[in-house]
Parts: sequence; C-alpha cells; structure tokens
Amino acid sequence: MAKTLVPVLGDQLSHDLASLPDDDPSGCVVLMMEVWDEATYVKHHPQKIALLFSAMRHFAAELEEKGFSVDYVQLDDEGNTGSFTGEVERALARHDVDAIRIVEAGERRVMDAIAGWEHRFALPVTILPDTRFICSIDEFCAWAQGRSGLRMENFYREMRRKTGLLMDGEEPVEGRWNFDKENRDSADPDTDFPERPTYEPDAITKEVLDLVTERFGDHFGDLDQFAWPVTAKEAQQALDDFIDKRLPGFGATQDAMLTGEDFMNHALLSTSINCGLLDPLAVCRRAEQAYRDGAAPIAAVEGFIRQILGWREYIRGIYWWEDRDYGAANFFGNRRYLPDFYWTGETDMHCIAEAVRTTREHAYAHHIQRLMVLGNFALIAGIDPRQVQDWYLVVYADAYEWVEQPNVVGMALYADGGDMASKPYCASGNYIHKMSDYCGRCRYKVSQKTGEDACPFNALYWDFLDRNRDKLEGNHRIGRIYATWDRMSEERRNEYRDSAKAFLETLTPADEGWAR
Repeated sequence: MAKTLVPVLGDQLSHDLASLPDDDPSGCVVLMMEVWDEATYVKHHPQKIALLFSAMRHFAAELEEKGFSVDYVQLDDEGNTGSFTGEVERALARHDVDAIRIVEAGERRVMDAIAGWEHRFALPVTILPDTRFICSIDEFCAWAQGRSGLRMENFYREMRRKTGLLMDGEEPVEGRWNFDKENRDSADPDTDFPERPTYEPDAITKEVLDLVTERFGDHFGDLDQFAWPVTAKEAQQALDDFIDKRLPGFGATQDAMLTGEDFMNHALLSTSINCGLLDPLAVCRRAEQAYRDGAAPIAAVEGFIRQILGWREYIRGIYWWEDRDYGAANFFGNRRYLPDFYWTGETDMHCIAEAVRTTREHAYAHHIQRLMVLGNFALIAGIDPRQVQDWYLVVYADAYEWVEQPNVVGMALYADGGDMASKPYCASGNYIHKMSDYCGRCRYKVSQKTGEDACPFNALYWDFLDRNRDKLEGNHRIGRIYATWDRMSEERRNEYRDSAKAFLETLTPADEGWAR
C-alpha cells in the first residue's frame, strides 16, 4: 500500500507537528535528513550544528518508539546528496509513496525548493501552515495590510487579546500593557546568579560531537562547552529551571551586562523553542502561571512573554511580509567591511571582546549584547548590512534567517529606514557604561569623548549622526539630538569627526571565508 512521505526539517522537532498524524502512524514514512547544504550555506557555529543533529537523531528515535516508520539520513551516509531535494528524490526511490506532506519551512530558500517538488516528482505535495506559531503568516499579513507603520507594540497587544495572556477580561493585568521601564536596571557584579543547567551527553550526542569536530572544525566557535538541551524532556527541564530560579529576577536586569556572567537570569530557551523542542505558547502560559501564583513579579513575566508572544511572532511575520529583497536593504548606504575582531575577539574594546567571547564559547549572547554592543557598533561604524547578517546567522545557535534577518536589518542596523523600528538603536559609550561593568575594565576611557584614549563609541556615535543628518533629522525620536550637535563649536565637531575617522582607519577587514 502506498504511503505519504512526510519530510521533517531540523527546526520542526515537535510531536504535534501538523504533518504528523495524531492517531495512526502507519500511513506515512517520516523522512529526516542531515544534509551538507544546510550545515554549510553559511559556516554555522559548531554548537548549532551539533544541537540540530543531536536533537534530530533523538527525535527520530522518539518517533520510532511511537510506531512511526522513520527513514533517517545521516550526514556521512553513502549516497547522501547533501540537499533536501536530493534526499527526497532518493527516499521516493526507496519507498512506495503516492504523496508528500510537509509543514512550511521557516526560510525562503527552503520554501523555494519545496515549491518545485510537485513538478519535479510528479506527485501531489501538501504544504501545511506551521501551527506551532501563535500567529499565522496570513494572519500577520492581514494585520499589516494598510498600516503606515508596523510597530511591534501594536501587534503585541493584539496577540495578548488573542491568547488572553496576562489579561483580565478585556484589559491587561494591573492596568498596563508594558512594564519595560521597570526592566532597565544595571546589575551588581557581586550578584549570585543561578548556574546554567547542563545535560550530560549521551551516546547519540557524543557521536554527533565527534562528527561535528571532524567535519566542521574550521567553523567559528568552540564545541567543548556544548550544553544545549537536545530532547523535549531536557528542554522541559530547562524551562522548569528558568521558571523556578531565574524568572523572578529576569526582568529588572534583563538589559544588564557583566564581565564573565554570560547567562545571568536569562532564559536560554530560544534554541529549544526555535527548533521545536518547546511550544512557545506553552512556555508563555508557564510564565503567566508563575505570576498568577505570586512566584514572579509582573514586570519580569510581562517582559519575558513580550519577547516570545510579541517580538518572536512579530519578527517572523515581518520576514514573510517584506519583499524578497529585504535582506539587501541598506538605508544608510553603508559599505565598510566587517572588522576581523567580530571573529577573533581581539580588540581593546572590552565590551566587544566580551560579547565575541561568549558568542564563540556558547553560540550565545543575550539580546543587549547582540543589539547594543555588537549591533550598535556595526551601525555607527557603517558596516555593510549584508556582512552583519551573515555574521549573526553564523554565530548563534538560535539563528535562522527568519529571525536573524529582520532583527539585523530592521532593529540593529535600521537598514530598512524605519519599516520596523521607530528610531535607530545607536548609542555612545555612556549607555554601555550605565548598563555594564565593561567600561571599568577597558583600555579606553568612556568619560573621554575624543582622542586616542577615548571610548570609540563616543566619536562614532556623533559621526554617525552627522553623516546621516539628512536621513535622521526629521525623525521625531532622534531629531532633537541635533540641537546638541549644533550647540557644539565647529572645532569640537571636527574633533569628533577626526577621532572617528582615525579609529575607523585602524580596523582590519575580516576574511570573508569565515562566513561562507
């Protein structure tokens, strides 16, 4: 009897995936594929490759225990074509199949490949919506249609109403939608933060780690501190650990940065959510329950839920709403090459060095390190947006194009000219000084505005505003800053320009081979 081929991709590791039957698994063959194209279309951090390969192998075993027939292709299997399309073609030759059923892919390039299968294989191909997202692509596009500005806050409120999360009837709990103002504290360096939960590698994970070491050893990033959950059970343990130990303290210091404190009170759940080991709505409901039970304050819980229900869903919607050329957006016309210290970490700027270090060691940095250190520098230094996108996609274990591209183009670099964000997230060294202990450990002096010993962020910030005045002066959130610039003497303004120019001339471009 002919069956349906059900390809399951590496970020679709959910037992409630729409393409998997709820009752009788006998009518389908599940195809799972480790393919070279996906591991290397950019040179992903070894921890991301290890996470997905291990999680995929564990998920396949779980499906087999539930009675599914699973055709699993390992990376080094003889005949592996290295592509999804090639492996589907080989699977069709192995199995008596009369149809293909698959959940929509998260990235355009994969969806493009899937779209050609029906013609290539002369079989019906059913592409199902990914119901693991709270907002469907069609629903987001209907919300976005006709709006002059696609602001996350407006979308977030719609999602709160839709799900009922943190709602008392028609009104938000405690009378407010957003408690962000309570979540901007710095952190005491003596704070005793909870330890990151770790998981002892089993035989499957050890085998994957050996494979990744051998085959992807030239990629950026360390593998010896790999500690990501690779099963739904481990991911649930990670969620429990966060809710119990770190959620109560998450809010106030979620924007803070400390030397050597790579995790603080952050959730470390995005890798599990983005590959399917955790359900995002269930995660939000667990956090809400902690608030309802009095175990976590509203500011912490609302801030956490906003990152998932608001930002994650919104970013995914933006990715599919925008045109295909969104990734090429370059509002400021920036063309400077990515500096080599994004890969080496070798810079006297302590904030950059710390953010690159934790990225290299863990395939992770928290959102403020990504936005206000690494992204902020790329913005004010005029780095080419495409190179910055490649870097973010390479280095983080939770990075997929649908989440990385809008975050970089629209949020970090304002390269879309304000389609997403209402202002550029640019800042001088003072912001980093306020939110971290980095500046006290840096060779540069944050209190010094210009000159060789001044924090480079200071001159770069004003130089960025100066050279982009025609594009930013009319912005209602940032335009008034130009009054401060205009009050400076011409001599002082030239000092900022000269300091920025002198620093930028010291930058060494990175070798493009790091990314591709």
